[in-house]
Parts: sequence; C-alpha cells; structure tokens
Amino acid sequence: MKNRLLLTLALLCAVTLTKAQDFPALDASPLDVAYFPDGLPLFELRKKPAAEPKIKLYYSRPQLKGRKMIGDKAAPFGKVWRLGANEAAEITFYEEVTFGSERIQPGTYALFAIPGEKSWTFILSNKTDTWGNYTTDESAFIARATTDNVSKPAEPIEALSIMFKGADNDAVMVVGWENTVVELPIKF
Repeated sequence: MKNRLLLTLALLCAVTLTKAQDFPALDASPLDVAYFPDGLPLFELRKKPAAEPKIKLYYSRPQLKGRKMIGDKAAPFGKVWRLGANEAAEITFYEEVTFGSERIQPGTYALFAIPGEKSWTFILSNKTDTWGNYTTDESAFIARATTDNVSKPAEPIEALSIMFKGADNDAVMVVGWENTVVELPIKF
C-alpha cells in the first residue's frame, strides 16, 4: 500500500512538472525560406526533375497589421534595415555569385537592405547569427548591390515576402511588402 502511494505521488509530480514547462509565446513574425530555383524542396513531390539548390534565404515575415512600415520607423529610408523581423535574414550561396559588382564565394551571409523611394541597396555581411541590425559592425559588410528596379504592386502586400525568379544562371531576388516590390539580379 505504501509503495502504491509513493508511486502515485511520484507520477503526480512527474505529470505536474511536465505540464509546468513554459514554452515561449508564438512569434508574431514567422520564419520563412526562399530558394533558387524557386520551390526547390517541392520538386520531388511534384515529380519535377531534381535540381541542386543555388540560393537559400531564411527571413522572418513581419506583417503590416494596419501600420506604415517602409519609409517609416520599421524600415526607414536611407538606414540599414534587417530585411524582416527578429534575427537578420541569412542567405546561403551554394556557388560563387556576382552580387552587385562583387564576386562572392559560396557560404552563408547576413542580408540587410537600405530602402529608398526609387532605389534600394542590399548588403551582405559575414557576421551571421545577429539580432536585426542593431549590433551589426559595418566593417563586417563585404558587398553592396543597388537596384533601381522598385515598383508598386497592384494591391498592398500584408506580409513581407521574398522569392526568387529566373532560370539557370540568372536569379532575381524579389522583395515585396506594403506598397513596394524590389527586384535585385544575382548572377552565377
């Protein structure tokens, strides 16, 4: 009888401790991934020819929720922005690429942007695993690429969205959010 009571108490404590685990709240800006070629992980599922990844980009997707973001406090014109929310976006190149006018070796880099009304500059940093751009040392910036390919979408884009389009050795990174769509060519 005593053994049963002790066993019951031990199980009750174990269940209580298990339920007491505190998980962090869900992130309001979920993580997303973009590939070049676009949709790469789904090729096998869709019975398309197998392809090797050339670019993989991780970023967090903030949402407008009625706020003004680009050119305002979240992503001000003329200032370095983390290109998303939370940790800085990270881009992996599986082959050597031309980013702006710089040849970039295969590897993983933090990706930032400087938004503008008529042009955007994208920045690669060799300092990854950083929260936003708040502690970024500009001496870690290894390449910049500026594009004037800035347009307005037909309708506002609620969640920051990034994708790649193009074929073979010509990728175009497309960033869309709020009333802005920006395209940056990346060559292999």
